[in-house]
Amino acid sequence: MAGGAMVQTVGGKTYPGKMTAFVFFTCLVASSGGLIFGYDIGISGGVTSMDSFLSEFFPSVYAQAKASKDTNQYCKFDSQLLTLFTSSLYLAALATSFVAAWVTRVFGRKWSMFCGGVTFLAGSALNGAATDVMMLILGRILLGIGVGFANQSVPLYLSEMAPANLRGMLNIGFQLMTTIGILSANLINYATSSIEGGWGWRIGLGLAGVPALIITLGALVLPDTPNSLIARGYAGDAKRVLVKIRGTDDVHDEYDDMVAASEEAASIEHPWRNILHRKYRPQLTIAILIPCFQQLTGINVIMFYAPVLFLTIGFAGDASLMSAVITGLVNMFATVVSIISVDRLGRRVLFLQGGTQMFISQVVVGTLIALQFGVGGVGEMSRSYAILLVLFICMYVAGFAWSWGPLGWLVPSEVFALEIRSAGQSIAVCVNMMLTFVIGQAFLTMLCHLKFGLFYFFAGWMLVMTTFVALFLPETKGVPIEEMNHVWSRHWFWGSYVTAHDVAGGGGNRRSHNV
Repeated sequence: MAGGAMVQTVGGKTYPGKMTAFVFFTCLVASSGGLIFGYDIGISGGVTSMDSFLSEFFPSVYAQAKASKDTNQYCKFDSQLLTLFTSSLYLAALATSFVAAWVTRVFGRKWSMFCGGVTFLAGSALNGAATDVMMLILGRILLGIGVGFANQSVPLYLSEMAPANLRGMLNIGFQLMTTIGILSANLINYATSSIEGGWGWRIGLGLAGVPALIITLGALVLPDTPNSLIARGYAGDAKRVLVKIRGTDDVHDEYDDMVAASEEAASIEHPWRNILHRKYRPQLTIAILIPCFQQLTGINVIMFYAPVLFLTIGFAGDASLMSAVITGLVNMFATVVSIISVDRLGRRVLFLQGGTQMFISQVVVGTLIALQFGVGGVGEMSRSYAILLVLFICMYVAGFAWSWGPLGWLVPSEVFALEIRSAGQSIAVCVNMMLTFVIGQAFLTMLCHLKFGLFYFFAGWMLVMTTFVALFLPETKGVPIEEMNHVWSRHWFWGSYVTAHDVAGGGGNRRSHNV
């Protein structure tokens, strides 16, 4: 192989598998799109726990939060207007995902990332300068449009640029950047919460413009993916980019697969209708259930509202923000574990181990809160209970960070044939944002009504989704993205939907051979 590239052989064909400097650079820049997503998750929970922010925009919530410890701690922050501030972003992202799918397909992945950066930049400026709730929510909507574009385009970009044997590691760069964004936001919240004059929240909201600027400028210098270039008629440019990112001239097999996939995709006039065909049933199921399950892990209980949650269960203001910083650190370092292991151990092992760990952690957290506050929600968390609670929350976050967090984005982005890829990714983003909005909007009310049972509720879902993975998710590590239908055709259940004919002559795979 020219250039000393590592080689992966699949079905008698060779695919370069070396980590070149150029592919590392492009994936690093593209994955910075995760910064805007993560920063917003972290910053919104922090500012909604700050007295100065609440007293200015949500005075009734502020008065309720300052109530005596003899009042119901579960319901301290229950306000639909407050949760609308947080969750309106995800409603906007949901609506945007359909437009973003069209932009990503017609104009390319890089310009979809650029659109995301620009609109997120505008939203951060509006939020930082907000003088009333409507300005806050309008800014959140612009942020949501940015997130919708970024979450549609970045995972696709990473999956299409990466060699098959390194796709998991490089794609999880998006989740790593998300965790860095969350941690950065938590640190900024902690640093600005005590600024004299109570305007620290403006710094936190306004600094969202920094990650937005990074992805905006980064998108301008990135090449588009070979898959996208071929699909849009730039075959020569596509081959040059493929040679550059693989570090070798011997890219014929991979390039031929991309061209064949593009030709078939061009013959599909209605990808949204075609994705409903029986042979795409496995991919459609994964596009719906994996992002749905990702949100039903209950991660938003921790990441959106970590400071609010810690305040609710008895931590002081600074202590609650510091606890959020601790969970942010655990989140980031555990994601690195996933990057190191995902292409060695595979997707299923991480899903199953992480799901089991999260189930146990949720049960323990719910039990600890039940023992301390009971059904009435009256009481104050002792120091020993608080330390134990943070420990098991960190165990839960770690389990999520090396399983459902990164894999919830990786798996849907790598299973679709080219002709339905943009539509499939759009469905995945849409489901993710819809569930994020619903849970974000309902969480504080659910906490008020379900009390400690909320954690048992999410633990139950962990049991369901871990069972689903064990039975219905095949292993996809190391499989070239254009050869994925072979995986479905050999699965004990999905093989009845994806036939040998589909593998040989359709569904994104043109040649009949064993993988």
